[in-house]
Amino acid sequence: MQEPRIYPNECVRKIVAFIPEGHLHARFLLDLGDQVIVLHEAVVAALVRAYAMVAAHPARRAVELEARRLGRGERKPGYAEWQLLETGRSEGEVLGEAMEAWSRGRLAACRGGR
Repeated sequence: MQEPRIYPNECVRKIVAFIPEGHLHARFLLDLGDQVIVLHEAVVAALVRAYAMVAAHPARRAVELEARRLGRGERKPGYAEWQLLETGRSEGEVLGEAMEAWSRGRLAACRGGR
């Protein structure tokens, strides 16, 4: 795994949600100062789902989603072939791996004092 970069709120210059012409689904542009990334709506939906599974649960501290390709019979109509789904790994294993990555992380260089 690459060295993680940690982006606190003050490092996020702006977030823009938009629907490109000719498309049906939203995109999210994140200007992080040192880089700009664009996430598809399905990625943000998976982030929200993972957030809710951890933040709104009285005991859960970690969940892991990974990309899986689903055939037509495995997904709801209108859903994309590629989905971010729960892995089934133990919470302890996922939390331990995440904590190890976080501890190796480096704070992104950003504008302070906004």
